[in-house]
Amino acid sequence: MPRYEFKEGSSSKFWEITLSGNTFTARWGRIGTDGQEKTQTFGSPAAAQKEYDKLIREKEKKGYELAGEGEGDDGDSGDDEGGESASNPELEAAILQNPDNADAYLVYGDWLQRQGDPRGELIALQHAAMQASGDEATKLKKQVKDLLKKRQGTLLGDMAEKLEEEELKVEWHLGFIRSARVGQKDYDSDTDVAELVKELLAHPSARFLRELTIGMAHFDDENNYGDVVGALTEALTDLGGSKTLQNLFIGDFEYPDDTEISWSHLTDVSALLKQLPGLLSLRLRGASLELGSIVLPELREFTVETGGLALSAVKSIASANWPKLERLEVWFGSDNYGGEGGVEDIQPILDAKGLPHLKHLGICNSEFTDELAKVLPRSKLLPQLEALDLSKGTLSDEGARILAENASAFAHLKSLDVTENTLTDEGQQQVAKLCKNVSAGNQRDYDEEYRYAAVGE
Repeated sequence: MPRYEFKEGSSSKFWEITLSGNTFTARWGRIGTDGQEKTQTFGSPAAAQKEYDKLIREKEKKGYELAGEGEGDDGDSGDDEGGESASNPELEAAILQNPDNADAYLVYGDWLQRQGDPRGELIALQHAAMQASGDEATKLKKQVKDLLKKRQGTLLGDMAEKLEEEELKVEWHLGFIRSARVGQKDYDSDTDVAELVKELLAHPSARFLRELTIGMAHFDDENNYGDVVGALTEALTDLGGSKTLQNLFIGDFEYPDDTEISWSHLTDVSALLKQLPGLLSLRLRGASLELGSIVLPELREFTVETGGLALSAVKSIASANWPKLERLEVWFGSDNYGGEGGVEDIQPILDAKGLPHLKHLGICNSEFTDELAKVLPRSKLLPQLEALDLSKGTLSDEGARILAENASAFAHLKSLDVTENTLTDEGQQQVAKLCKNVSAGNQRDYDEEYRYAAVGE
């Protein structure tokens, strides 16, 4: 309970106030007595917080000072380490209810500042910088940068070391981490990415995390994400699921520089997805993927990039429950690297089942592109599409001829991508005018005996 005191001449008074939800209790009187007490209830936590803040400002203007303030502390803690974050469940709930509401952050920031939590000052500075322009904005942004550096120990705890090593990258928004990337930097790294992910999600600074990217999990062996997926699932389960995480990318690596795409194993992510009902974008890169039953009611974008997609994963995608999906991109890969499935397995997608808002479809890196060309003109999904991506596959001149013979079915598209297939100059000419924007360059040599997807190993 914050206690304020006023000592001047013969006056020796105290004033205390406690806020809880939509109620606060004030107690006041002469120092050394129990004083008087009054409780007030408001229509919402935000209304209570507003009046709470007002009363504190009034007392401070009258000369009341926070008891104990200034004793051995000039407010400049410098290189502080660790540091417990203050927590107000009611004010946090207001942010979680609408993470885009800056006012909710500002109310929380006022409260945090009174608790001595630097996130409160960071909220105020970042919000002011967002509203400013010109020299004033530049000045405020510098103050934000300086504060982040000065209070790094409190804001990140032990994770600050990983920030210095470039194995943790974060972006701050209104006092909290909005976006984070975790991953080993190189072959000399000994960072346990799974443990770092758990530490991040449990840290107060990440309580409103919106975007998470996982880079390389293991440089010294095959890049298996099993432990990271398990740690992420466990951490989110402990939190009761994520109410803010909207964008997830597992597999942010360069191939073949970091590792081959088929040497990276995504493993079973089905339990993880159950903890992310509010996910808007999901991107997965690697092999050995299992998805289970997909129920993502808010998802807008789904991408899986693989050198070999198992039939079980193909069926999970074809039967997924994601009614708001707008963009779907699937790399099927080569049968030499575990790629399975064909046109018949994605028929529910081609029939537009449960996909009323899909505008961009990518059936990429497949070894059945010619067979797909035969059924696409009759697809129930095609008329609602704006973009079609058939890149990295095995489209031949024969498949291009079939598409050209059904040109009217594709004329409405804004874009068609058939790059990195096996078209000759003649085949490229056949598809060149199917729609307004056709990308058909960077073709690979056609070999009738050995036709393969562009990305396998």
